[in-house]
Amino acid sequence: MRNLFKLCPLLLAAVLMFGADPALAGKRVALVLANSAYQNAPSLANPVNDGAVMAKTLKDAGFDVVDSRHDLTALETRRVLRDFADATRDADIALVYYAGHGIEVDGSNYLIPVDAKLERDTDVYDEALSLDRVLVAVEPAKQLRLVILDACRDNPFGKTMKRTLASRGIGRGLAQVEPASTNTLIAYSAKAGFTAQDGDGANSPFTIALSKHLTTPGLDVRRAFGFVRDDVLKATSNKQEPFVYGSLGGEDVPLVPVKAAPVAASAPAPAVNPQADTRRDYELALQVGNKPAWEAFLAQHPDGFYANLAKLQLDKIQAEQVHAAAIEKAKQAEAERDRLTAIGAQTDAQAKAAAAAKAAEQAQLAAQKAKEQAQQQAAAAEQQRVNLAAAAPDAAPAGAASPAGTNVASLTPTTNPADLSRSVQTELSRVGCFSGQADGVWNTSSQRSLSQFNRYAGTKLDVKVASTDALDTVKSKQSRVCPLVCDHGFKADGDKCTKIVCDDGYVLNDDNQCEKQRAAKPAKPVTAKPATATRDDSDDRPARQRRQPGGAAAGAAGGVAASGAGRASGGGGQIFCNDLLCRPVRPGCHLVYRGGGGPHNDANVEVCN
Repeated sequence: MRNLFKLCPLLLAAVLMFGADPALAGKRVALVLANSAYQNAPSLANPVNDGAVMAKTLKDAGFDVVDSRHDLTALETRRVLRDFADATRDADIALVYYAGHGIEVDGSNYLIPVDAKLERDTDVYDEALSLDRVLVAVEPAKQLRLVILDACRDNPFGKTMKRTLASRGIGRGLAQVEPASTNTLIAYSAKAGFTAQDGDGANSPFTIALSKHLTTPGLDVRRAFGFVRDDVLKATSNKQEPFVYGSLGGEDVPLVPVKAAPVAASAPAPAVNPQADTRRDYELALQVGNKPAWEAFLAQHPDGFYANLAKLQLDKIQAEQVHAAAIEKAKQAEAERDRLTAIGAQTDAQAKAAAAAKAAEQAQLAAQKAKEQAQQQAAAAEQQRVNLAAAAPDAAPAGAASPAGTNVASLTPTTNPADLSRSVQTELSRVGCFSGQADGVWNTSSQRSLSQFNRYAGTKLDVKVASTDALDTVKSKQSRVCPLVCDHGFKADGDKCTKIVCDDGYVLNDDNQCEKQRAAKPAKPVTAKPATATRDDSDDRPARQRRQPGGAAAGAAGGVAASGAGRASGGGGQIFCNDLLCRPVRPGCHLVYRGGGGPHNDANVEVCN
């Protein structure tokens, strides 16, 4: 065909003048479904707004049929899909856009009508519509079957419905799908197993990006979704990544063809850029992205600038394969070492297994470094190509137009080290392992956070650098990995520490538990004891006191100090006092209390044996 165009410029001009636009366009039909007013679940704010934006975008793009519906019941949805299937029988392109709730049960995806009441997991078979039913509606289209699902929200039905079987799983977001029909693409607003954001405005980030790029004239639909992915990642700080499942052939498939301006028959054919064909083939190989595609490109274009870029892409794929093989070999070596240790094998066999495991681990680290180096080289070369394409827009391949002011899209967008570090920090913060600010500086705090992730996730990522492996591994974790540690007086509540408040009559103990407060014991009344006279006759009294005859003593009947009395040799140290004096009790005698007391009436009497 290219040779025909070179030999027959007049024929090319005639085609552009009289028949190019209708032939390329074909018949395009679209169905837009949006559910917001759910009857048995909280209403959604954005789906109806998103559906209106998508309907207008497709109508402005010249689609022959755009059927827009919102807030449909299950029966109404089935009827609309049946009618739309009739419209796709003579269509070249059929598109279905759905915004609302969706759910995954046992690996199958379902769209939820507004009247669904999902009390148990088996209710989805009766009250929801499977994704397969939607695919049946677009099946008759000849050139492209496209289903777009903005339904990856956190679904309220999945939290409340009863499980009839413990083995029946209910996933988060939607499950990965592989279309059985050729020329079929299924686009999710978020990667399988993840949830999407509604955004802060009237429309979701995914729908905003779709309305911006999907209907760009001449833009291949796969590259359009690449632009959508980049916009959504940027708008959500790398938290939401749209994903496309399915494959197309090697030719570009734009939703909106390029409108060629009429050309005079006498006008000379435009000059052909010698690099245009090579560049176009390179971009097609880049979209496929596997080893056979690059080998086929090099067989057709063995030399030149694009050939060198293709070789770097091959080196990157080879390094990734070597790294994957090294990981598998390291796992096998570790398993063999653990097996020999468990069965108590001979020491030399265990030593050999340990050495093999260590060697496999070192080979894995070396392969990982080689892979990262190859990825960086390929990314730098791709960035150079993009910059050259932006500087020389006239070198764009014929028949494909990029949006005004937009660089050529790449399926593997380049990432500088700071952006990569920032992305890893953001993901580590999401899983509870990083509490600092995602500033793109890979310092000791970031390394310690990745080390914590390794500990609790059971991984062995290199903590010295922020790598794409680390980013992919952390992003694969859907929930918190590192435990939340709270100070005394606080408890973990989801991803936050909340203060512990005890009920009346309870206090917080040292174990962060509320225990019943014990009543304070009443203080014992202090009773005054009568003063008693004591005498220390032990030898450990100070010598000064022993030398003084008759030290001070409290009298039993008035506490009169005795002076001049010598040390008693008997009486057990008792002192006898009356109105006149106090003296020691005579040897062999003791005091007996007889009551009374007062002037001329002694309270005690001295009794001798």
